[in-house]
Amino acid sequence: MKMKMMMTTMMMTMFGRVISQDYGDALTKSILFFEGQRSGKLPPQRMTWRKDSALEDGNGSNVDLVGGYYDAGDNVKFNFPMAFTTTLLSWSVLEFGQFMGSDLQPALDAIRWGTDYFLKATSIPGTVFAIVGDPNGDHSCWQRPEDMDTPRTVYAVTTANPGSEVSAEIAAALAASAIVLQASDSQYSHELLNRAEMVFQFADTYRGSYNDVFGGVVCPYYYCDGSGYADELIWAAAWLYKATNNQTYWDYVHNNINNLPQNIKRIDTDGRATEGGSFAEFGWDTKHAGINIFVSKWVMDRQLNPSPFIHSADRFICSILPESPSKSVTYSSGGLLFKPGPCNMQHVTALTFLLLVYSKYSNDSQRDIWCDNFAVSPSRLVQIAKTQVDYILGKNPLSMSYMVGYGNNFPQRIHHRASSLPSMEAQPAHIECQEGSQYFHSQDPNPNLLVGAVVGGPAEDDSYEDFRVDVSQSEPITYINAPLVGALAYFKEFPFS
Repeated sequence: MKMKMMMTTMMMTMFGRVISQDYGDALTKSILFFEGQRSGKLPPQRMTWRKDSALEDGNGSNVDLVGGYYDAGDNVKFNFPMAFTTTLLSWSVLEFGQFMGSDLQPALDAIRWGTDYFLKATSIPGTVFAIVGDPNGDHSCWQRPEDMDTPRTVYAVTTANPGSEVSAEIAAALAASAIVLQASDSQYSHELLNRAEMVFQFADTYRGSYNDVFGGVVCPYYYCDGSGYADELIWAAAWLYKATNNQTYWDYVHNNINNLPQNIKRIDTDGRATEGGSFAEFGWDTKHAGINIFVSKWVMDRQLNPSPFIHSADRFICSILPESPSKSVTYSSGGLLFKPGPCNMQHVTALTFLLLVYSKYSNDSQRDIWCDNFAVSPSRLVQIAKTQVDYILGKNPLSMSYMVGYGNNFPQRIHHRASSLPSMEAQPAHIECQEGSQYFHSQDPNPNLLVGAVVGGPAEDDSYEDFRVDVSQSEPITYINAPLVGALAYFKEFPFS
């Protein structure tokens, strides 16, 4: 009996070191966050302190643009990053949805909230609506979305003034969503796929950057496209091939992939530009690494020519490995991955997701990844991914969870208008534009808990200032959470990885 107790204690100690987080709880909360970002007429939902907002979006342009998501802590609907968020949520479900259990339906609901809106934004042939709300006006106010009285200006790209990056990303989102919604609603999925093909055709036929159409509206601070639109076109074609199995789309990917530039410029939301190898970049602006990882599955399965997809995907992996001689990222002393620019968690979650997906693909094909003269097993990619997820959830020098509402120590003063201002229930009276400033500068914790929100994260020395004025560290963003959903689903199923 004594020996059995000793063995049990040893096993509990060993497992306690490995299972350091409740990944299932974190998964539930990471999806719940999207309810707090909803715009429009809200259905009954768990995030009860949020209420209806922006119910007249599009009226001035005689189009219904009600719905969609606010991208971060503001009240503008930026369709470029919103579409990227929807694509990644769909990819998370596609790869790891079988591990989500009861969280699968809320994840599908989050995807559908985005696609319902994108069907509206692409309802007029030859036009794609790209932004709703005046970014400069919105950012001059600290106001609840339920109260906002800043201009709800509508910005669209057309055949005469094209925006291929935003149009193609919406096409990718619609195609990816069509795949994961097929089982639950085949008719709706068919509608999404038809629209995806139409929007891709528009994006490819009428080429141009929305930077040139909107100028100072998006550049340099509000999702200015620094890497060009060719990557979004290939990304969308890859998703359309996955959704349709139409050889035309594969030919498009194969014939255009080598035309992508080897080096690109990424413009962050602080206006600063970062240049680097395109193979190592993946985010709302740059799809290069995502394309290579996504396409590598078909190349491996069909034993096609590995160049350039697998070669570039391997290079990407080697640029992340801490032990790799060709590493292009840095790691804090606490172990968090860093890339240049603000809101570092966007890179952490996106690259972590790609690590897990490529590990899955490589393991299925029984292949290692080679970094110069040493081999890396697929399990090593999972190990690195786990360190990043665990860091986010509290295994870090501050023992702080960077997910609001997870654990006992998490950010209290996040940069988020709706979360930081009194709820409509607490203060029904209208709060004017400048009246919100007192809440922005307040040292008090946010009164409304935006459960599941992952903030921009700590500085490179692992320090964190829990103050909403520090936008880079304290602002949550939808495309931080979207790939994290997939990673959390994986570790919920395989916590001992």
